Amino acid sequence: QVQLVESGGGLVQPGGSLRLSCAASGSIFSINAMGWYRQAPGKQRELVAAITSGGSTNYADSVKGRFTISRDNAKNTVYLQMNSLKPEDTAVYYCNADVVEARNYYFRDYWGRGTQVTVSS
Repeated sequence: QVQLVESGGGLVQPGGSLRLSCAASGSIFSINAMGWYRQAPGKQRELVAAITSGGSTNYADSVKGRFTISRDNAKNTVYLQMNSLKPEDTAVYYCNADVVEARNYYFRDYWGRGTQVTVSS
């Protein structure tokens, strides 16, 4: 089994910054893509940003220029630096990882439990 644990959420004023972290642990042989998704009340979960093991990234149009995704492959950790936050960024943010399990070399998609980000004055 693999666990993803997010941290770094909280309450921030508009224009402020937060940095989310997500650490993967457990039976991991390797991790391919890692990403951040978010879900606001009454809305579907959407991709915010993703990064491959080689460092290629893609972003939702709504966060381009404001958010930066990065990862530390040695620590199996992905980060999301969020700047110039807006009230519409308020959501639960979920970490996702495409893991090759060490016990059987199967690909499996894992999710964290989510961390709340609230942007409000």
